Amino acid sequence: MLRNSSTRALFVAIALIGSLAGSATAQGTTANAEDIPTILVPPASSVLLFELRARGVQIYACEAKPDDASAFVWTFKAPEAELFNERGDLVGTHFAGPTWQGQDGSAVVGAVLERADAPDTGAIPWLLLEAKEHAGSGAFSTVTHVQRLDTVGGVAPAEGCDEAHAGAQVRAPYQATYAFFYPAMTATPTAATPAA
Repeated sequence: MLRNSSTRALFVAIALIGSLAGSATAQGTTANAEDIPTILVPPASSVLLFELRARGVQIYACEAKPDDASAFVWTFKAPEAELFNERGDLVGTHFAGPTWQGQDGSAVVGAVLERADAPDTGAIPWLLLEAKEHAGSGAFSTVTHVQRLDTVGGVAPAEGCDEAHAGAQVRAPYQATYAFFYPAMTATPTAATPAA
């Protein structure tokens, strides 16, 4: 039964790729494979399902450092972005969790496995995330890994966080490409008929 529901979810995802995907490669924005650090490459058994371009903000709050209440630092709270396919159609959102949710109601929540500095020093890091939760049975329901690449902006301010500004928030504009992967389907062995 699990294999049937997984197969059905995969077919739903493939059917939605026309609206979701359209790889960002066609836009010329996705990093070349040789530009992606090896620590950010998903397991060899993973297959690229689709890529989406995000435009939004990274939200930071001015908070006291956990180990020094007299020092304050901008602390990351959450992303807030819209996800677009290669045609520029809005196909989903990205928010705290971190969560990616499609307009079909499916969602994936990730956990960071690895990070690497972005080539642009004024950009948030590139990431490899692993799925830890799913919702729905649509395009995001089979995702096992997510890469964040091609980041632009999104870094916390270098100044402006002190005791007088405790609790203040900033919304740093950013863009990124998110690549979504799922496991390659393996053939199910059939029962062999004993030789007569």
